Amino acid sequence: ISICRDLPNIEVITFSVNGISDLEPLHQCQNLSELYLRKNNITSLDELFYLKALPRLRVLWLAENPCCGPDPHQYRMTVLRNLPSLQKLDNQAVTEEELSQALVDGVEITAPPARRSVENGWSGWSESSASSAAGATTEPQSELLSCSLEETNETQEELDMKPVPRDKYSSFSPQETDCSHKKRNNVLNAILLLMKELDAEGLEIIQQTVARRLQAFQKKELQEE
Repeated sequence: ISICRDLPNIEVITFSVNGISDLEPLHQCQNLSELYLRKNNITSLDELFYLKALPRLRVLWLAENPCCGPDPHQYRMTVLRNLPSLQKLDNQAVTEEELSQALVDGVEITAPPARRSVENGWSGWSESSASSAAGATTEPQSELLSCSLEETNETQEELDMKPVPRDKYSSFSPQETDCSHKKRNNVLNAILLLMKELDAEGLEIIQQTVARRLQAFQKKELQEE
């Protein structure tokens, strides 16, 4: 996710189910208001250190990461103590009572997470996160499709676009669902989010390129018929 260092004006980021373990590249996204990180490999809540400097962050979805731990209350209190401006955490609205309780029950994070030193520099991967990454590959393919489709629809909803109908993907084989389709959806998410950074001239270039690509696909289909 190092590309985020070059996107200071991005407002919504959807990175769920992507094997992410390091949030440092996000600390310069000062306009970020919504961040979706469900089902990644974030092993420590110390990663929240990089989000504390984001003044506009209002929505965070961090559930189903190793850092959530066995105690849901402690996890939620710690997140809210460090990110008191959140209005919604893990799809659940934040209350004033929770924010007050977080000052008592939450743990304040004052330093970035320690990285394990490796021969060529620093690595954000620990043995536990590597184990989590290995486990992530065994998720049911139907669940991967559901998560991927859900995140794409959330992104498109933010851009006032129509959600993707589920039957669009009915023709995918299990192998395509697990690999090709997931890759396609990640690319689609990236394109939709990056489009928000473009001005009118940039969007016109995208429009022209898309039109040429569609014509090429249509021509290919006619030839095959």
